[in-house]
Amino acid sequence: MNRKIEVLKYIASDYLTSALAWFLFFAFRKKVIEWPYELTLEQISSNSKFWFGIIFIPFGWVILYAVQGLYHNVFRKSRLKEFAQVFISCLLGSLVIFFLFVLDDRTDNNYKSYYKSFLFLLSAQFVLNGVFRYIITTLSARKIHKRIIGFNTLIIGSNEKAAKLYQELENAKRSAGYKIVGFVNVDEGKENYVLSNFTTYLGSFKEAQKIISEHQVEEVIIALESKEHEMIQNILTNLQESDVKVKIIPDLYNILTGQVKMNSILHTALIEITIGNMASWQIVSKRLLDIFISVFVLLIGAPFYFLVALLVKMSSKGPIFFTQERIGLRGKPFKIIKFRSMYTDAEKDGPALSTDKDSRITPIGRFLRKTRIDETPQFWNVLTGDMSIVGPRPERQFFIDQIIQKAPQYKYLHRVKPGITSWGQVKYGYAENVNEMVDRLEYDLIYMENRSLLVDFKIMIHTILVIFQGRGK
Repeated sequence: MNRKIEVLKYIASDYLTSALAWFLFFAFRKKVIEWPYELTLEQISSNSKFWFGIIFIPFGWVILYAVQGLYHNVFRKSRLKEFAQVFISCLLGSLVIFFLFVLDDRTDNNYKSYYKSFLFLLSAQFVLNGVFRYIITTLSARKIHKRIIGFNTLIIGSNEKAAKLYQELENAKRSAGYKIVGFVNVDEGKENYVLSNFTTYLGSFKEAQKIISEHQVEEVIIALESKEHEMIQNILTNLQESDVKVKIIPDLYNILTGQVKMNSILHTALIEITIGNMASWQIVSKRLLDIFISVFVLLIGAPFYFLVALLVKMSSKGPIFFTQERIGLRGKPFKIIKFRSMYTDAEKDGPALSTDKDSRITPIGRFLRKTRIDETPQFWNVLTGDMSIVGPRPERQFFIDQIIQKAPQYKYLHRVKPGITSWGQVKYGYAENVNEMVDRLEYDLIYMENRSLLVDFKIMIHTILVIFQGRGK
């Protein structure tokens, strides 16, 4: 199972069918709209719009589909949902092409020709893209159903409920793609497990991270009673740094409270944990926006940053920039970069958080912190992909260990990229102690549950107000 090859299949199909759609559209315009018009090979080869549409416009369609998230999660597609997404994309793309390349192409004074042209372009694009995408998706779905393609799956649980789940998945006539690699137990001290009769025992749930890595697990199913809320919460917390899909077997309470969403008629109903998840098109758009804003800020502000660098250098001995290891997405460390706002020996006695009247902060550093200018070099971290503009603030492992002792839920923050600014940052500014970090965590968790481009824009606007009003600390 190679996801890159599958993505390339979709990209190649979209590019070629988009080129074919433009060819048919060009022929329609010449033979029907501009009739009488004799379409010859010589006339086609000398027409710049034809070649532009054949070579470059398909790239635009591929980019649009990428932004819409149509190349994401290629082995877990709903064909009906994809048809709807393709239609919306085709409608948007056809409108753009029509207004940019067709509306000024005057053939007569009859506006009916424009309607006919638009409808033909939309129909050709949608039918060709949709049909070939349907074929690729159907072939992949059949391979999944026949168990040719599968996703390494770990079951957490070992009782009768877990055994029933295993039998239901394995005995299904059409596979849902779960390739069970084994199970881990949650009952400490127990030696005989019901699920041992069906699949391999891999260890305790406390070793789940290691087991997931060793067996290249892609999906985890928690097969416990929903009443075991505390145990489920602990398991979910421990899984947050693993890039896996986590699902839970629902009970009657989950069904009645609307937590179970039906995605398939034939397969087992499971609840997928989606804390911090965004729609595919928003994920792509967020990354593109991060890159665009970062390039803009770094280029436009270059002369100003040069002045800040001089002030930092003149204010005290030491380097202009300050780098420090922080923990990012999936618990991976990276080097964060800032304008130095403290004296070089600020942590000679060990790691310490800054306070409102911290003597370690230089005079220029105090101004940089209030206006958040010290954070601007982190746009470079955004460009390199270690950070996003909006996201929970990254911390050092030293303080993370202390936070987790009080609030294990902190691990949820590692499901997303850390940010230059966050809702917690807007509310609290720089945390002065671990307790404030825990208080700020509540806001970051709420942000993750409601994460969207609109929420990001609101946080950015409030951050700009903090900068111009000098309300940072």
